[in-house]
Amino acid sequence: MKPRLLALLLPLALLAPSCDRQDPPAEQPAGPAKGVSRAAAGRPLPDVELRDAADEPATLAGETGEPLLVNLWATWCAPCVKELPTLEALGRREGAPRVVAVSQDMAPRGSVEAFLEQNRLTELEVWHDPQMAVSSSVEANVLPTTILYDAQGREVWRYIGDLDWAGAEAAKLLGEASPSTTR
Repeated sequence: MKPRLLALLLPLALLAPSCDRQDPPAEQPAGPAKGVSRAAAGRPLPDVELRDAADEPATLAGETGEPLLVNLWATWCAPCVKELPTLEALGRREGAPRVVAVSQDMAPRGSVEAFLEQNRLTELEVWHDPQMAVSSSVEANVLPTTILYDAQGREVWRYIGDLDWAGAEAAKLLGEASPSTTR
């Protein structure tokens, strides 16, 4: 090998072992953990305009007098879709809080209704929030997020992520709704 070529290749050979070395990953900020959070307990129902189940202008702030379970979801959110049937079943159960699923889809209401029909979710009370005003108002950064409000319209807790609303964990959490004011 020619000395000149060797002089060029030698530094490259010494650097080659370090090419596959990577610096340790930078510390990533932790996102919201899945599960129950009581950080916003006491916060009132959001007073933002939505479209109720009858497609009329409405606000959740006026929905007091009984415990209310508000689920923020979207048709494109796989964990949301997975839990919707359990929310629908919960809404039919005697003694359960009223369940309102608030669609955060920006698509027209008709496409949300078609999705619900296609998935045989015909008994779920669904409100539409194409501006995602509720998510912003309650500072929900993850879908699904489900919030239990007491009969006076104050947040009790929120569950971040999907949950089987027919399961034991949900039953324990829902036990915190005042039994004297549930249906």
